[in-house]
Amino acid sequence: MAKYKIKNGVGIIPNGTTEIENFAFERCNELTSITIPESVTKIGEYAFFVCKALTSINIPNSVTEIGKWAFEGCKALTSINIPNSVTEIGERAFEGCEALTSINIPNSVTEIGERAFEGCEALTSINIPNSVTEIGERAFEGCEALTSINIPNSVTEIGERA
Repeated sequence: MAKYKIKNGVGIIPNGTTEIENFAFERCNELTSITIPESVTKIGEYAFFVCKALTSINIPNSVTEIGKWAFEGCKALTSINIPNSVTEIGERAFEGCEALTSINIPNSVTEIGERAFEGCEALTSINIPNSVTEIGERAFEGCEALTSINIPNSVTEIGERA
């Protein structure tokens, strides 16, 4: 198991780490930002679950998987950069990220999981790329500020209450 540290609100993940384990920073309320090294390929389930002070995160191009509930409840998260290496946005990955105003979904993503952005109250627009074929149940439920969404012809399945 990798040894993670938080110093002055900044999460430190050692170089050479390939996976941020499940529950790694769960409920770390003092965590405001984090630098993820290029060696990381997977962000595990609940990795940043309810990190209420986390405001932004830049995911490196090495990451291919964002686990379920990875950023759920990160209420202060205003922006996130998802790299072209990610193919699936996991179930509830960003649920309850109330301050998230925009998200860029890259062309590599083929599936948006159930409740992936549910409760992202400040999210105003989203552009879904042609690579996406499936949008899970309740993916955008409770996105009260959402005024624009582009769903491409490539989408063959849209879940209930999406």
